[in-house]
Order: sequence, then C-alpha cells, then structure tokens
Amino acid sequence: MGIFNIFKKRNNGFLESPIDFGILGTDIHSHLIPGIDDGAKTMEDSIYLIKEMSKLGYKKLITTPHIMNDYYKNTPEIILSGLERVRKEISTQGIDMQIEAAAEYMLDDGFEKKMKEGKLLTFGDNYVLIEMSYVDVYPRLSEVIFDLQMEGYKVVLAHPERYNYWHQDFNNYKQLTDRGVFLQLNINSLTGWYSHSSKIIAKKLIARKMISFLGSDLHNDKYLEELQKSRLKPSLKIAIDNGDILNITL
Repeated sequence: MGIFNIFKKRNNGFLESPIDFGILGTDIHSHLIPGIDDGAKTMEDSIYLIKEMSKLGYKKLITTPHIMNDYYKNTPEIILSGLERVRKEISTQGIDMQIEAAAEYMLDDGFEKKMKEGKLLTFGDNYVLIEMSYVDVYPRLSEVIFDLQMEGYKVVLAHPERYNYWHQDFNNYKQLTDRGVFLQLNINSLTGWYSHSSKIIAKKLIARKMISFLGSDLHNDKYLEELQKSRLKPSLKIAIDNGDILNITL
C-alpha cells in the first residue's frame, strides 16, 4: 500500500481531512506585531490573525519580525514593546493564545555587528532564526554559523527551500544539517505559494527528514488563506509523521 493511500489521499491529491495544527502546538515564524515590518499593519490585523491561528489549533505563537540593516531597523526594544501591546490586547479580548517574540535576522553587515554585541532575540532553547537574500548566498555564511554556535546559539535557517541558488545542488542543505543547523520550512511552500521549484525542494527536504521546524510565515490574510489550504497537503502530514519536527517542544 502506497504512503499516500495510507493518508487517504483524494483523487485530486488532497487529504480527506485537514490537519489540526494543534499537533504542532507552536508556530515559530510570523509577522504579527503591527506596523514594524511587512506583516500586520494594525492591531486589528494582528488580533484577527491571532484568532484565526487559534482556530487552526495553535496554542502558542513565537512571532519573528524582520530585522534588516537597510529596510526594517527593528531593535529588541521595538519588538518587545510591540509584543507587550499585542499581549495586552489579547488579554483584554480574552483570547486563549500564548505569544512570544524573537526575530527573523537577515544576514548582513548589521547582523554581524549585533551578533558581536550579543543583542540577539532568541526563542526556545537559545534558537536564533536567520535568513538570507534571495539573490545570492551570504558570503560569510559559514563563518557566521560557526561564530553563532561558538557563542552557544542554535542556528535555525528560515525557509531554505526558497533560496533558488541552492536548488541545483542539494548538497548545500546536507552541509548545513551536518554542521548542526536546523532547517525551518515555510508550510505554504507545500502549496507552491512561493514558487513551483520551492515546492519541489520543500518536499525533497521532507522526504529526507531534514526539516526540524515548520513555520507559517504569516503576514496577512492572503498568507492565512494559503495556510488553510496547506492543511490538506499529504506532504505536510508526512513532515509531521516523520517525528523530527520540534515545534511541540517549544
């Protein structure tokens, strides 16, 4: 019996029943603090998205605003003060959701300065979420990973499936996991939301059990709609059933 038959796949390639994200417990990648990056614009936006994530089964959100040297010059103070405003509104409205904040750090000159100053926002067991440009690999990636690990950080690379310059050589991903880097897949990649090639790589990473974290990358209602569609993807169930996903430990 094929694996997709086990998952009761419909003829159109979808599961019969949507996955309850309560099985993950925690989402580690989103943009829910209003007005500080390209995610939620207003508190109303934030609260709407948080309520919808609760309906999908999540119990805890670790939101991760962008920190980019040239675009989103957020600081721990900006992020944490924004977090407190969101928490206050959640409490006022009686919403049953835990929310914490870290950051999604773009690897750039600004990041290396922050790293040396020791002012990085982390989540869980000292995990730090990093990303790279979609144009080219960060030239000092190897050195930055080494330096972070020497300082006791656990490095999590956001959405590795979206870096097109690695798609032709899968060994790039293996080199990272061999060095102890954790890979965080964007769930919406499984629907082809970002690109067809990202979807292919995402499924390949899952098949090889190389994914440690699943994230929503939630920005707005359009991302939410796609996230809802992803709940019927057999590849998502395979990822969860692999037993390697660490969201529930956070």
